[in-house]
Amino acid sequence: MSMERLSQQIDAYVGWKRELMRQITRYRTWLVNNRLNSDALDAKLERALKLLRSDHITLAFVGEFSRGKTELINSLFFSAYGQRMLPSQAGRTTMCPTELFFDPRSERSYIRLLPIETRSTEASVAQFKRIPRHWVNIPLDLSDPHNMIQAFTQVAKSKPMPVEQAIQLGFHPDALESTGKPGQVLVPAWRHALVNFDHPLLRRGLRILDTPGLNALGSEPELTLSMLPSAQAIIFLLSADTGVTASDMAVWQQHIRQLDDDTQTCLFAVLNKIDILWDDLAGEAFVQNAIAQIQTMTAKQLGIRPEDVLPLSAKQALLAKVRKDQALLARSQMGDLETLLCERIVSQKERLIEDRVVNQVLALLQGSRHALNLRLDKVHEQQALLSNHQHDNGQLLFELTAKTKNDHSQHHKRLLGLKTNQRLLQRQGELLRLAVRPERLDEHLNKVRKNLAGSWTTLGINQAILAFFRSVEHDMDSLAHEAEMANKMVAAIYRRHNQDNPLQGIDAPQFNVKRYLRELKQLQTQADQFRLHLKTLLTEQRSLSKRFFATLVQEVIGLHQRLRADAGQWASDALMPLMQHTLEHKQLLESHMLRLKALAQETQQARQRGQQLLDYRDELTHQLHQADEILRNLRRPAPVQRQGKVVNLPGPARQHRVGE
Repeated sequence: MSMERLSQQIDAYVGWKRELMRQITRYRTWLVNNRLNSDALDAKLERALKLLRSDHITLAFVGEFSRGKTELINSLFFSAYGQRMLPSQAGRTTMCPTELFFDPRSERSYIRLLPIETRSTEASVAQFKRIPRHWVNIPLDLSDPHNMIQAFTQVAKSKPMPVEQAIQLGFHPDALESTGKPGQVLVPAWRHALVNFDHPLLRRGLRILDTPGLNALGSEPELTLSMLPSAQAIIFLLSADTGVTASDMAVWQQHIRQLDDDTQTCLFAVLNKIDILWDDLAGEAFVQNAIAQIQTMTAKQLGIRPEDVLPLSAKQALLAKVRKDQALLARSQMGDLETLLCERIVSQKERLIEDRVVNQVLALLQGSRHALNLRLDKVHEQQALLSNHQHDNGQLLFELTAKTKNDHSQHHKRLLGLKTNQRLLQRQGELLRLAVRPERLDEHLNKVRKNLAGSWTTLGINQAILAFFRSVEHDMDSLAHEAEMANKMVAAIYRRHNQDNPLQGIDAPQFNVKRYLRELKQLQTQADQFRLHLKTLLTEQRSLSKRFFATLVQEVIGLHQRLRADAGQWASDALMPLMQHTLEHKQLLESHMLRLKALAQETQQARQRGQQLLDYRDELTHQLHQADEILRNLRRPAPVQRQGKVVNLPGPARQHRVGE
């Protein structure tokens, strides 16, 4: 079966996203045609489109050395080449984190390698990604498998180095192999690898992250602080012959387990190498029973569901695909992982898009439709009045115009009131942003750097990092207090609107700081684990401490920036539904006054006046049909759900479908 299934699923997902973008663009044009557009609404729709454009699915493969991660990636993505692309012989083959992706802006495929020596700086891999000159570039020739194998071999290269220099770069000498010469060790030649090549799945937005063993104390802090938490799914590799070893358990508990709680990450374990248990003498039933027992025990040890533990043989699957041996492929059980990747991970992304894009746009569109329906009701009302007052419709039109003018001035006043409230809320938004202003963070950073420079003892590092987190947390608490005030203000404004418009009640959007506090707590947990490790580190390993801290700081700065941007965005958007509602009604009444004025000026017969109203009614009906069509298209279920699959997703990703 190869990866056709996942390929089809991702194709359908990409198609669904394209259709969503088409409908959102149609809606923008429709708003302009009906004079219902506003800058704030346009900005919100542009953000939704940007999110759809930049979205991709990241799979991270994690596990200790010799669990078969690289062989699994070979089997999943490179079987078409008829041989192993990524080096996966016994021992340590993935020496540095490797990202596989497709870069549409690049004309050629390439491997980019970041030299290990860059670890002596405090800059993170993410910062280096913005400076191409530091990377070694190797072109990839996709038409020549031999060339590709040679290029991929580079990724696993190691180099000899004096042990003192290795320590300076953050490696623990016990974790490194000796070259045989006294005082010399082998270290990975590269710190990070970026592989851009054209593969059907990568072209559709799938990204793969292959990681070295996380328990090697020299591993990149950025891996556990930012790369893994941002993946949609983590495939944790175990070996069926050993089960969950102590070092597997340590990696799982320290780096993986908590990702399930607060991020949108799905966690899966793969029990690789089940072919070791294959026994032709004992019979298939005996073998399957043995595999099932290990599967159940592994799920229990890791604290996940048995169906999230997948027994398979990556080696036999690769062999079967190359030989086109369907029986061996079925026996390797690789199909189960491929099905899971299809249904679970793509479905997870669909639900995220529905939550962050579709539901938001639907709410706006329903508001716009409602405004147009009110225009239509008014036309019907006036048609009825005109036909009942054939003789006296000059006076009637005068009365209708006066009433419409009165309604219009009411909405105008409301809009002015809302604009005043908007200014108040913008001020409150500034207070929110002030609580987490960059200068405050700079103060904390300068203080912690000074403390660290003054003392690189274990106790000194401990106290400095603890004090830093306490300061940042204190700022976040101030922000939470300001957010509570802002939320109360917004709730009161919405309450007043809902009393004035009982049939069009709208829920007040609230600014929630909890997510950011949880994220900060996670970073603190990582820092705590690092501080505990310090007791086992060599005192000369100041460089690792510095690099870890530099990476941690980047994460906290990133969190701060997102929080500030969100606070400003929320303050701008919070009253948007009310502004939109009032603006729509005001514009509706303006259109009406123009129509009534035109009718009153006409000296022709009532029949012609009636005809004008009919034309206006038809035009409104046509516009409503368009809105209904966009609405129907936006409500169309996402591909995985369309197939009627019931997919149980972990944690916060469970969402109800729109309109259920």
